Amino acid sequence: MPCHHRSKETLLERRPTIAVIDREALRHNYRQIRSNISQATKVLAVVKANAYGHGDVETAAVLQDLGCEYFGVAMPEEGIRLRESGISMPILILGGVFPNQIAEVFEFSLTPVVFDLFTLRLINEFAAKKGLIKDIHLKLDTGMGRLGIRPQDALLLVQELSGARHIRLEGVLSHFAEAEEEDRSFSKKQAELFLKAVQSLRESGISPPLLHMANSAAIIAPFLSPSPRVRRVRKGAVAYKDAGFNLVRPGLMLYGAYPSERLMKKIDLKPALALKTRVLSLKKIDAGFSVSYGRRFVAKRNSAIAVLPIGYADGYMRSLSNKSSVLIRGKRAPVAGVICMDLTMCDVTDIPDVREHDEAVLIGSQGSERITAEEIASLAGTIPYEVLCGISARVPRVYIS
Repeated sequence: MPCHHRSKETLLERRPTIAVIDREALRHNYRQIRSNISQATKVLAVVKANAYGHGDVETAAVLQDLGCEYFGVAMPEEGIRLRESGISMPILILGGVFPNQIAEVFEFSLTPVVFDLFTLRLINEFAAKKGLIKDIHLKLDTGMGRLGIRPQDALLLVQELSGARHIRLEGVLSHFAEAEEEDRSFSKKQAELFLKAVQSLRESGISPPLLHMANSAAIIAPFLSPSPRVRRVRKGAVAYKDAGFNLVRPGLMLYGAYPSERLMKKIDLKPALALKTRVLSLKKIDAGFSVSYGRRFVAKRNSAIAVLPIGYADGYMRSLSNKSSVLIRGKRAPVAGVICMDLTMCDVTDIPDVREHDEAVLIGSQGSERITAEEIASLAGTIPYEVLCGISARVPRVYIS
């Protein structure tokens, strides 16, 4: 795991390549989420994958102090790390659990998401031996084609739940497959399937207090309108227009990035992470001289090349070679040649007075210029999720504010 305990100055002396995490940006984004949903709606902050590269322990601590009611992780070990760091709020294991992980789920008071009869029975048996009632959430597959029981098969679990006296169904959830798209027809179909399954549960005498589907895109761009049928299912809970029901699951937006370009003007988010390093070496090359593997950059003029101590082992993707830029002295310096495992070269010919040890910003702002995770994702042919999650553990995280 990244070191959280050394000062910023010590880290810079040790290695100049750092990811700077702005706690105030995290706070701002959480408040934006709260202002975009009903007061009665609860928030489950998704902090899996080391909080999308931002540091799960530090991020969860900031959000718990703000009153965040739930946290979501992918696997038990992520939840255990949060518990051992002092996070006391409920933690959902969104990626499910294996049989050999059930004991830890109980030991560390984690809430499993369940989507099969076998796991349901194991949890009930374990809880019975302990003399406990264990909360679970049931996941429905309404069209994602990933985890979850199909809505038409939900009655099988209903029958099992009726006899599972040591399990309480705290929540039912599903996941949108394309909530970020402008065409919302498939998302509406998913929500309708979800509501129909919830209605079947209620008619069978099972009334889970929490219903949730909304990810960042569904929170930013609400699309469902209340209807009498929905109100009967919800029984007085918050408005349905955000498809969040009474719990929402923000992930990417917590960290100040947008699920798609069309959502950028709908809510004010602040990027929480900046990826920075410093110029390690400067060299002059003649026209015709090549840079890096494969000679994919050949200087067309006499040029100045800055070498940066960051590469694809740090998460600065090789696919950005000869495409992206970095900020040095407030100006854009194009990446020159293939990005290496530990080093990246950039062309600073048109930037006056560049010196060794000058700051170089790969994601973030410098002067009036800014490079976002969304820009990097577009150049790399991927999504901002991968850009942020891909910043490796060998890059120290430094927290400000």
